[in-house]
Amino acid sequence: MSTPSRKRLMRDFKRLQQDPPAGISGAPHDNNIMVWNAVIFGPDDTPWDGGTFKLTLQFSEDYPNKPPTVRFVSRMFHPNIYADGSICLDILQNQWSPIYDVAAILTSIQV
Repeated sequence: MSTPSRKRLMRDFKRLQQDPPAGISGAPHDNNIMVWNAVIFGPDDTPWDGGTFKLTLQFSEDYPNKPPTVRFVSRMFHPNIYADGSICLDILQNQWSPIYDVAAILTSIQV
């Protein structure tokens, strides 16, 4: 079944494969386009430099009109990351816009 959200996620995936931002990777989990696994490498010259951090992204059929649920699977110490791995980030809450794709989401988390 191809819905607008699934088509958008396929486009996001294709774009991420063709032109991946530095230090970021992501792909659907077990051929389920609505659930993704991602990896972010710690930015240089930060306390996370050299780190490899795993995340999950859970999309609803409302994507891209609503943001995905993003959680760190790796334990992470950061003031904007809760004990359950959820992330306090404006673009994942009240500043969400359909213009953001998966690459933009992961880049915003990395920075």
